Amino acid sequence: MRPAGQQHRDTLKNGELLTVAEHAGFDVFLTTDKNMRYQQNMTGRTIAVVVIGVQQWPALQPHVALVVAAVNTATPGSFIEVDIPID
Repeated sequence: MRPAGQQHRDTLKNGELLTVAEHAGFDVFLTTDKNMRYQQNMTGRTIAVVVIGVQQWPALQPHVALVVAAVNTATPGSFIEVDIPID
């Protein structure tokens, strides 16, 4: 896992970022952008998108297993939304 900013990809739009990630050999793209499902056509994509329901690490940390399960079941071209319960 590598954040987009660390790869100097933080200025790319979502579609461009997905293409770059695919070409770099990534299988799964993690994001918190819940609108991405409606903005991207995943037909023919070789990458899956997993949308994480929260951005704050303290809220996410106890539920990392949910994200891992989503990543492990993701298939090319799919969108999976992970709902994180807020305690």
